[in-house]
Amino acid sequence: MTSQKCFSLYLLSWILLLGCGQSETVVEVALHPTKPHIIYIATNDYIYKTRNGGSQWENMSTGMTHSRVIALAIDPLFPANILAGTKGDAVYKSYDGGQRWVSRRTGLHEVTISSVVHELVFAPGSSSHVWAATSLGVFESNDGGETWRKRMKGMTEVLMVISLAIDPQQPQTLYAGTSGGVYKSVDGARNWDKVNTGLVAADVLKSSRSLGVTRIKVDPFNPDRVYIATLEGLFHTENAGSSWSRIGESLPDHMLVELLLDSQNAGVMYVGHRKGVSRSDDSGKTWETRNMGLTNINIRALAMSALDSHVLYAGTNGKGLFRSLDSGLFWTPVPLGIHGDAS
Repeated sequence: MTSQKCFSLYLLSWILLLGCGQSETVVEVALHPTKPHIIYIATNDYIYKTRNGGSQWENMSTGMTHSRVIALAIDPLFPANILAGTKGDAVYKSYDGGQRWVSRRTGLHEVTISSVVHELVFAPGSSSHVWAATSLGVFESNDGGETWRKRMKGMTEVLMVISLAIDPQQPQTLYAGTSGGVYKSVDGARNWDKVNTGLVAADVLKSSRSLGVTRIKVDPFNPDRVYIATLEGLFHTENAGSSWSRIGESLPDHMLVELLLDSQNAGVMYVGHRKGVSRSDDSGKTWETRNMGLTNINIRALAMSALDSHVLYAGTNGKGLFRSLDSGLFWTPVPLGIHGDAS
């Protein structure tokens, strides 16, 4: 199957899944940065929140006119502020921990019903500086998501931006994972340069869907090392994007939808795919599948606790949320029974 057909099928399945209305499909998981018992999830229907580690959940979608949320970002300094990216209704913001939401689309007028906000990322240590990866490009906010400005200068061959990563040591350096490979900016997204050596051949880049990056992450221990999960496998660079090479050839599935790097243990990383969760302890050289306890191995979302990297959450395609307390060695279900609503 060609890369373009693969990407098209992936997008079709994504759209169908978003429209199926099955609340047991968890497409996003966001963890409170300092209170481990507070968790937010987005399903195909609504946003839900637990304040007690999953014993009870509340519907937290009041104020949203479009319920298909696929991106969540919690303010690292003031966690009551939360941003939600949707499939076709731009960005919403809550100032009270999800109790109420208001639309924040100033500058996002181009983000119409046909577009998707794939990812929202706060700049390191900032409450005001936020980035959005959308199907119509990169957008920047300097006021906590109140207003937005498009930042696409130099991205001439692609439009769809799926993932963004910021160098934690040099926040002016950003990487954008797109439908046609990777772009890099060293001036806060004022200008972008294509950095596809080893990723996408020049003769196929014009398809604009020749690779399909789904996640991009900068190594917290070595900012010159960057990883990208794609629909055709895992890649990394050791020289800040000058060249890339493929790793993870032994993974059981190469259509990767999630990527986590352990910020507390160098070299430890996880990927999520249609055949479960895989972990590497050596920066992606070797892998071990960790699916024990999962009743559905089609992974849609992964999250790691900022307080304890042994604690992981996995959102699945149809069987809800699972939690592991031992780095994925064993997973237990977190029932999504709803004991209240946000009305």
